Amino acid sequence: MSERIIRTHDCLAEGAAHLVRVEPRFERALALTGPLPLRRRTDGFDALLSAIVSQQVSVAAADAIWGRLQAAGLTEPDAIAAATEEDLRACGLSRHKIRYARALAGAGIDYAALRAAPTEQVVARLVEVPGIGRWTAEIYAMFSLGRADVFAPADLALQESARLLFDLPERPKERALRDMAEPWAPWRAVAARALWAYYRVAKDREGIR
Repeated sequence: MSERIIRTHDCLAEGAAHLVRVEPRFERALALTGPLPLRRRTDGFDALLSAIVSQQVSVAAADAIWGRLQAAGLTEPDAIAAATEEDLRACGLSRHKIRYARALAGAGIDYAALRAAPTEQVVARLVEVPGIGRWTAEIYAMFSLGRADVFAPADLALQESARLLFDLPERPKERALRDMAEPWAPWRAVAARALWAYYRVAKDREGIR
């Protein structure tokens, strides 16, 4: 069976209704957040590069770095490959992220093929690239490919949001949150959107770009 793709706000509404049925605390969260954002993005090299930029920095910092890369014309593989380290550092990339960006530029990923591949194959292909871990691959599958049942339990904002919504004594670790999310299938990507939206309300700041 092909995987469900989130294409419209109607898809989000269907997923949200499912979540409320299986976990009533989502009803409380959604009452505070209102309609969830679609968060669909284009796929391809620049989407993955943007995800690398977002690793382990605040949303505001990632937005600033990405804006400088765009202004410098450094969001395509050939441009990254041709840029000097000084060019990339001037945009705000760390030494590690420069290495990751260049690895991505040379990885030869068939982005069109990923659109039809099962999510686990997408993740497996992407994590072969240095600097792309499971979190980055899951974010790409969720937002750029629209997969409806992807979750990203390593995300700290999701962990903190789950702690708040479920009144947990501490943030659940990645494995614990992945296990917690299993009953939310086949709409775990909607659950992630709900938790990020709840985080924004509870913390008064964005948890994801």
